[in-house]
Amino acid sequence: MTSFDFRPRTRIVSGLGEFTRLGEVAREHSPNRCLLLADQSMVDAGYAQEAVRSLKARRMEVFAFHECGPNPTVAMVEAARQYAAPHGIDLLIGLGGGSTLDLTKAVNVVLSNGGSIRDYWGYGNIQKPLLPMIAVPTSAGTGSEAQSNAAITDPEAGATLTCGDAKIVFRTVLLDPRLTLTQPAALTASAGFDAISHAVETLISTRRTAISECFSNEAWRLLDANYARVLRMPEDLESRAAMLLASHFAGIAIEQSSLGPAHACAQPLVRNYQLQHGAAVALVLASTLEWLDERTSLVPRLRQLAAAAGLPMTLHDAGVPESALPRLAEEASAQWSGRFGSRSLDAASALEIYRAAFHGN
Repeated sequence: MTSFDFRPRTRIVSGLGEFTRLGEVAREHSPNRCLLLADQSMVDAGYAQEAVRSLKARRMEVFAFHECGPNPTVAMVEAARQYAAPHGIDLLIGLGGGSTLDLTKAVNVVLSNGGSIRDYWGYGNIQKPLLPMIAVPTSAGTGSEAQSNAAITDPEAGATLTCGDAKIVFRTVLLDPRLTLTQPAALTASAGFDAISHAVETLISTRRTAISECFSNEAWRLLDANYARVLRMPEDLESRAAMLLASHFAGIAIEQSSLGPAHACAQPLVRNYQLQHGAAVALVLASTLEWLDERTSLVPRLRQLAAAAGLPMTLHDAGVPESALPRLAEEASAQWSGRFGSRSLDAASALEIYRAAFHGN
């Protein structure tokens, strides 16, 4: 049995209406000046303003930063740092999807430790403690709020690089399904399948442990029962609550285990064809399981769920030309997550997966 060291570091507050307790929960960290990171969609939905009122009601000064966007960049991190630095921030709150939560973590790193986020690529390079953070995820997908890393795009390097450290941890996570109601249907479908892929890949990772399997299995149970239901009935808050909790559990599983070859194959599709991450991994997950000869009993169900979501079913359907597959395979073979399958992912293996995904078999 694989050894593990499981040390829960995050308080999970889950349930309908729990967002109203943000100020109360934040006050437990004894802050005076909070940095709230929330993108424009959170302003448009009124959630950013609701957060500010809740925090101010508990006698906290709030500085709100809204220049957030998908796939946060080095420049976004620096802009947020420059905005926050003069104000003596002692608590950060991320309100939004996985991109906003990753941005929150990265901003905390540079506020607490100085320098540029480029100085912290890799794992374990943070020397000083970080400020306390609270996450309020508004999408059921990445599980970023459960993971001790931040993915930041560096246009100069032409890559999305990861900063990871055990210090990068949200002290508290508020999971309120009401906040996911503003999610567009296409994002609900893509993000939800991302969570599904996390549950499945952590189950087959060679780094899985008894602890990670507990979270992976429960995440899959909740997702299998509620994903299609949320797509059919988007106002169903019970199903949305199950999806949000499942996404978090799958994020914990990633933290304790790892992802695998499907994510290695998905990343070049995102980079080269601007596919949403969940849609990209949906294209290759079933083919990867068949290549690994692992959990193949799940393959028909995964394809059924992808079809119910209206996601593209083949690389051909997604507009990926067959001539591009060898180049994509080379890129996939360089991804770190390709190391954690029961078979080693090299370029030839990735090409086999892509060809199966291109034809849908």
